[in-house]
Amino acid sequence: MNREVIEAQVRAVLPLDGSFAVFLGNDEKTFVIYVDESVGTAISMFMRGITKERPLTHDLLATVLLAFGAKVDRVIINEVHGSVFHARMIISAENELHARKVIELDTRPSDSIAMAVQQGAPLFVARQVWDTVDDMTETLAEIEKRGLEQGGTVAGEEEDADEDPEEIDPDDLDLEALTGIDLEKEDDDEEDDDDDDENGDDEGEEWKRKD
Repeated sequence: MNREVIEAQVRAVLPLDGSFAVFLGNDEKTFVIYVDESVGTAISMFMRGITKERPLTHDLLATVLLAFGAKVDRVIINEVHGSVFHARMIISAENELHARKVIELDTRPSDSIAMAVQQGAPLFVARQVWDTVDDMTETLAEIEKRGLEQGGTVAGEEEDADEDPEEIDPDDLDLEALTGIDLEKEDDDEEDDDDDDENGDDEGEEWKRKD
């Protein structure tokens, strides 16, 4: 099996109607993963270093890992089927005797991305996924351009500390025209998934995947 991976970063996080578009990539290519609103908000807050009044789910998980001497070592987006992505989170732990243990977990890409950003862990994309996804580099550039024209920013961009810019209003952007993706159809697909999965796994019911 081809185990080649490409390192990527979260380049931007854009709020949509009830979800978020997370742009991942590097100087060569950028692609999009759609995540639910709560996780998208968490990723955006981690990227901005926003302090929360109370720990949220990913904060709690990070605290539990720390309590057991563990941390997120890396995250790999390892599979894609249509618009459904799968990911693996690699956790490393070390005990009092300095014995190291590495654990690989099957996770939702959204949770993996949030944990990677929260802990500053590297994010990788399997070559087979990288070669499959559409390049959205020009789309992101256009979104950033329109954001600057409106005096706003996309989560993930650097901001001037002396200014207090507003985030881009997604209603002012024709994302369907920019991305070439029927966002309403994407929502319908998610609703169909919800009919089969009462837990509403927005990235495609990874727990049903057979190895």
